[in-house]
Amino acid sequence: MKKLSILDVPKETFKDKRVFVRVDFNVPIEDGKILDDYRIKKSLETINYLIECGAKIILASHLSRPKGKDLKFSLKPVGIHLSKLLNKEVKFFDMIEENYVDYLGKIKGKVLNLKSKEILLLENLRFSDGEEKNDENFINEIYQLAEIYVNDAFGTSHRKHASVYGLALKYKLRLAGILMKNEIEYLYKVKENPIKPFYSVIGGFKISDKIKVLENLINVSEKILIGGAMAYTFLKIKGIKVGNSVIDNSAIEFAQKFLKDYHQKIVLPIDHVVKNSQIKEVLEIDDEYKGMDIGKRTIELFKNELINAKMIFWNGPLGKFEEDEFSGGTFEIAKFISELTKKGVITVLGGGDTVSAIHKANLKDEDFTHVSTGGGATLELLAGEEMPGVEVLNDV
Repeated sequence: MKKLSILDVPKETFKDKRVFVRVDFNVPIEDGKILDDYRIKKSLETINYLIECGAKIILASHLSRPKGKDLKFSLKPVGIHLSKLLNKEVKFFDMIEENYVDYLGKIKGKVLNLKSKEILLLENLRFSDGEEKNDENFINEIYQLAEIYVNDAFGTSHRKHASVYGLALKYKLRLAGILMKNEIEYLYKVKENPIKPFYSVIGGFKISDKIKVLENLINVSEKILIGGAMAYTFLKIKGIKVGNSVIDNSAIEFAQKFLKDYHQKIVLPIDHVVKNSQIKEVLEIDDEYKGMDIGKRTIELFKNELINAKMIFWNGPLGKFEEDEFSGGTFEIAKFISELTKKGVITVLGGGDTVSAIHKANLKDEDFTHVSTGGGATLELLAGEEMPGVEVLNDV
């Protein structure tokens, strides 16, 4: 799938034009402080490019799931933080009104009077129920504010909400931001046309959350390497002792058929780091122990598989990496994949826990070809679900 991005049109397109940019500023905030600004930083490339082009920038995002206006979920702290990151004023107008459409009416004149290179951040879109309802009246009020539409919020593009779908349809020019452009390029490549040999690494907690993803990836992957808690269900089916490890009983039937049909393409752990009153490495897990991470032999097994790859997709940690004693498998494989990236292998990572894991391993996004910000949206795309916010953008 190829969509027109802000890099595909002349820079003059944006000069002195009001550009609505849907960003993903859904970040954790406590007492007015941003606890993790990862998503904000990922939007900077698009914002800086539009500043360079001389655009008048209107940023919009949701934050959490408020039921109507709730200033606990105001984007005001995000605006303050963003202005520090950009070293530039980000205008923000407090929403005194109870109704979002009234708020838009009040600030409309200020938006229309924005000057070239100025930035304004709208209040939390979910202070109106019109956002999630894709409400026509809500859409029309926002539509009047801008002349060009840009979506840089891949993580919300699996929803048919006003700011990612209905609003986009109103504009002749509806473009992908730079982050969105990269998400589309690499994730659709994984899904539809990966460079061969292509290997998938899938971890995390439950098989049932990733059934469709596994079904799609097995068709395009040379091999799928499975770790994390989800591996124990597969191992149990094979008759291997897994002790007190997590089993996804809701996915037993799927896992049995998946193993039967594709056993030659599935690589499972051959040793484990386990926990009870003590922590140790074992080949099989006794009843009183619980599997917490892949062991050293599995790390080497996985490396020996991945060395053959020209493209890798990784979703989900391979152990409980949040605890240092169970982070070894995830960190070792993360570092190995980053080394392969330096050698020219295309590496695509997706899922919130995977991103957290690489950062905890002291690796940066730049150590991989592409790190997706999508979370649930990434998995939905790979599961074959519709992506309304992507599909609505102009084709190349």
